[in-house]
Amino acid sequence: MDINNLKENVESWWSNVSEGWRQLRRSASGALTRFKPGDTTNLPESSSIDDELWVPGLSWSMLGVDLLEDDRRLVARLEIPGLDKDDFKIEVVDDALVVSGEKRFERDSSDGRWRTIQCAYGAFRRVVPLPAPVRADQAKASYRNGVLRVELPKVEPGPARSVTIDVQ
Repeated sequence: MDINNLKENVESWWSNVSEGWRQLRRSASGALTRFKPGDTTNLPESSSIDDELWVPGLSWSMLGVDLLEDDRRLVARLEIPGLDKDDFKIEVVDDALVVSGEKRFERDSSDGRWRTIQCAYGAFRRVVPLPAPVRADQAKASYRNGVLRVELPKVEPGPARSVTIDVQ
């Protein structure tokens, strides 16, 4: 392998990695959510955890959302596994859907040691910008199989707004 071929391979690899990070940042930056463990989170003692990468209090997770808009409503679907329906607080604040709650650690009955802890635990808050005004007092929510579904009727029914921007 000559030096030019190696250089091209490294440049191609770097371009792919850079584009992947840009795509991840664009598509998932809003979904990255901090979990703040508190007194009721019920995390195991540090002395019972062998995971060298685990740092108490530094839990982050992706709380992905799908947001559908049709002529009469917005429907948000958030993937939030490991909770009960009573663990959520759902609000509409200004032009955003705000979902908060706390994911608690569930202890196992054995006396074993934790080798890996990768799930996020603690209080969280996820803000989802809404593209249209909604009637928050008429919203409906359900939680099944780890997916929270929130249906929000629009204030003014009609198709999604589209704005064309001229390039100068």
